[in-house]
Amino acid sequence: MDEPDLLPRLLDCLACQSYRQFKLFVCVNQPESWQNDPGKKEACENNAASLRMLHEIHSPDVTVIDHASKGRGWTGKRHGVGWARKTVMDHINKTAGRGDIILSLDADTVVPTDYLLSVARNFREHPDAVALAAPYFHRTTPDVDANRAILRYEIYMRYYLLNLLRICSPYAFTALGSAMALPVWAYRAIGGMTPKLSGEDFYFLQKLRKYGSILLWNDEMVYPEARFSDRVFFGTGPAMIRGAKGDWNSYPLYPVDLFDEIEETYRLLPVLYRETILTPVTNFMMAAFGEKDPILPLRLNHKDPDHFARAFHEKFDGLRILQFLKSSDEKCHATDEENLQDYITRFIPAEESAASGIHWDTFSFSTSPQPALEAVRHFLFNKEMEARAISALQLPGRQPL
Repeated sequence: MDEPDLLPRLLDCLACQSYRQFKLFVCVNQPESWQNDPGKKEACENNAASLRMLHEIHSPDVTVIDHASKGRGWTGKRHGVGWARKTVMDHINKTAGRGDIILSLDADTVVPTDYLLSVARNFREHPDAVALAAPYFHRTTPDVDANRAILRYEIYMRYYLLNLLRICSPYAFTALGSAMALPVWAYRAIGGMTPKLSGEDFYFLQKLRKYGSILLWNDEMVYPEARFSDRVFFGTGPAMIRGAKGDWNSYPLYPVDLFDEIEETYRLLPVLYRETILTPVTNFMMAAFGEKDPILPLRLNHKDPDHFARAFHEKFDGLRILQFLKSSDEKCHATDEENLQDYITRFIPAEESAASGIHWDTFSFSTSPQPALEAVRHFLFNKEMEARAISALQLPGRQPL
């Protein structure tokens, strides 16, 4: 959508791939109402330019899905990135074999020459995995404001994932539509993608995780663009826009104690299988589900501890974890910097944090220079990659919740 300047770069990346056994499906899309909106005239022209560019590629391995030309745009409730991604995947599903891999990219993405090869090899080595949430790294730009915003957002995402990995949450993955892949058999097994206006990648991976294991490690990573964008309601682009104005309320660094409370409830699952006890998480579930005892139905319907634990994780899923953190964070008064420092102090060896050269006690998201934000991003990136690598060593095969 509205990306004729970035699309050639992605096409060049794909043309240079060492792995050649792939077909490309591209959906150029926009709401039909844009055709009569003077404010969207340039976007319509840009989409038309993208379509012309794609139609000039005369190859049976390239399929262009036009949801941008007049009369073909989204109408009614069917619109947005969720419908675009679902439309492409459904189109692929009609002709692909069950063992084929659907690899999702966005037009602003850069990938190395061995990216497709690394994904194909990954699924060959892990045939029971239902998806890959690939490592990623946003590239900085000449725009200082954009850089500060994306660095702050990436720190939030990496801090969040590191804490979920630390407590062994089943939902420890980062959902980026431009950095995920899955086998066709898994797509069919879960009934395809449920379209969302925004966050479709999160809900999609959550749905897949409830069916099986998600790969976190890959030998090559994805490099999305760091830019301001309002084409979705939440996610990287909108976060950067609000963040550049100083509003990071939707993306705080939650206190580590809140993650610990989730971990403690995980540990109490054998006890909860026998009786319901009050924890911060079960109290939250009472309010969230409007149930006096949200654990009782799980206990009645599942007669062994393993199935009970799986049912608990399906109920208290990735979305509920985020809601628990948000609702609990409202009662906390520590700053993001204080929560980050607390995490570093408690879970990173002192010699390692000192060797980073980062002054954690004086670091500030708002006043520290860009190189300081880059240093924190790099530090958390390296810790995350270590954790992702460990997860790859521990993965035995398809494991439902």
